Amino acid sequence: MISAVIVAGGSGLRMGASVRKQYLEVLGRPILARTIEVFDQCPDVDRIILVVPQEDFDLCREQVLAPLTLATPLDLAPGGIRLRQESVYNGLRACDPQTTIAAIHDGVRPFVTAEAVSRCIHGAEESGACMLGVPAFDTLKLTDEKGRILKTVDRANMWLAQTPQAFSYPLIMEAHEKALAEGFEGTDDASLVERLGKTVHIIEGGRNNIKITTPEDLALAQALLKADLGRL
Repeated sequence: MISAVIVAGGSGLRMGASVRKQYLEVLGRPILARTIEVFDQCPDVDRIILVVPQEDFDLCREQVLAPLTLATPLDLAPGGIRLRQESVYNGLRACDPQTTIAAIHDGVRPFVTAEAVSRCIHGAEESGACMLGVPAFDTLKLTDEKGRILKTVDRANMWLAQTPQAFSYPLIMEAHEKALAEGFEGTDDASLVERLGKTVHIIEGGRNNIKITTPEDLALAQALLKADLGRL
């Protein structure tokens, strides 16, 4: 069984809006609804676990889920208190015990494609751990704490991490449980697996697979949709 854990448990404070960012609308539809539909359209996904703040369950059912016609079973799981990592772990624990691969995705990345999700899942089936990313294309500078440039970093093998990140279910559970036991806070799920000494493979996603966290991101998302570029 392939389970998709869509994480939307954050407060969205950087957006500065009166509602959490995942419920904001882009051209008349909630960001989160657009994300859910992509995974519903992916033939490799058997079940969706949607992680949102527990106090938002009713709002999510009424404003996000009710207008959708989904073919894929969907369950709600409560978000974490402080960290995204807690929310992911809650979502993983809510997966069906028969899950073999868990694909973890940010709820505010609505422009990923079903094809990219499938490629990531297949990569995890082959190697145990696979994620989307894009090669770095800007010049990279390493600085000190005062913003003084120390050196220019070779970008030849540098990637910008995206989601989904897909893993063997036992592997990602082990990684999260070890991090929890040791108080480690990773910047993404792949970093937790890397701590186990396991290899995570990265495959190319798309530059439009943006994470909507600021008003500028929201404006870009609207522009992409108006130009019909969101799924490219």
